[in-house]
Amino acid sequence: MISKTALHTIKALAVLADLPAGDFAGAGAVARAIGAHPNYLGKLLQTLARQGVVSSQKGLGGGFRLARKPHEIALMDIVEPIDHVSRWEGCLMGRAKCSNEAPCAIHHRWGVVRDAYLTFLRETTIADLSADHELYLAMAS
Repeated sequence: MISKTALHTIKALAVLADLPAGDFAGAGAVARAIGAHPNYLGKLLQTLARQGVVSSQKGLGGGFRLARKPHEIALMDIVEPIDHVSRWEGCLMGRAKCSNEAPCAIHHRWGVVRDAYLTFLRETTIADLSADHELYLAMAS
C-alpha cells in the first residue's frame, strides 16, 4: 500500500536518523545508501523540508537531517505529502454520502482495513525503523 516513492523516502529518513547529532547528509550519499536516484531523492527530501520533517542546508557540509527527533516523526508525516493517504477517509466507492448510517456495499469492510493502515502510519515512527535499520532496509528492498 505504500508507494515505491514513499518507501524510498521512508528509507532515506531511516538513514538520516542514524546520523550523529548536528550532521547533515547530502542527497547523493543518502540515495546511494538506499539505491535511489540522487535527483529524485533530493526532490522528495525537499518536499519533506517544506513540511518541516527534515531540515536542509546548502553549501559545504550541507545536505539534509531530521528536523525533529526520530520518535517524533510518524510514517504518516512522510507518506501523506507523497501518497496523500488522508483522502482515503472518504468512501472507497466515491459516494458523497457514505457513513455507518448510510453505508455503501463495502463500507464496513473497507473501514476496518483503512483504519488499521492509517493507525499503523500514525503510530509507527522513524525511531521504530531505525532501531533495526539494516533489517528494515533488507526487508523493504
